[in-house]
Amino acid sequence: MGGRKPVTTRADYADFYPLQTRWMDNDTYGHMNNAVHYALFDTAVNGWLIDRGLLDLRSSETYGLVVETGCRYHAEIRFPDRLTAGLRVARLGSSSVKYEVALFCNEDDAAAAEGFFVHVYVDRATHRPTPIDEERRAAFTTLMNEPDSLP
Repeated sequence: MGGRKPVTTRADYADFYPLQTRWMDNDTYGHMNNAVHYALFDTAVNGWLIDRGLLDLRSSETYGLVVETGCRYHAEIRFPDRLTAGLRVARLGSSSVKYEVALFCNEDDAAAAEGFFVHVYVDRATHRPTPIDEERRAAFTTLMNEPDSLP
C-alpha cells in the first residue's frame, strides 16, 4: 500500500476564490467544524461560476447538482482565519465535472483541507442530466491542470 498523497500547495491550483470564516464556524473544540468545509467548497465553486456569468440562480436553464463529495483534513482552521479556495477541474465529462478544491489558511502555502465534489448538469425543468454547454466547458477547461501535474 502506498502512503498518503502529499498535501497540495497553491501552485497546484488554476484559480482562486477568497473566503472568510465566521464566528459560528467554530465548534466546541475551538476549530472549524468539518461540515463547514463542505459548505465552503460549494460556496467557492458556485461563487466562481456566478462571477463568470456561468450560473444565474434564478434563470439558468441548466445547473450542476452535487452527486459526490469528499475531504481530507491537514490542519485546523478557525475563526477569524482568512481563507483562499484553490480551484481546479480533475475530470470533465459530457454532463459532469469533478472539481478539486483546497482551503488555504491565511498566507499558508500548503492546503489546510483538500476536497472534491462532482456536479452533474441537469435541465432545470426535468432534473435530467444534460450535456455541459460550450461556454461552461470552455471555462472548466481553464481550471484543468496538465494530467501529470495532479498529485
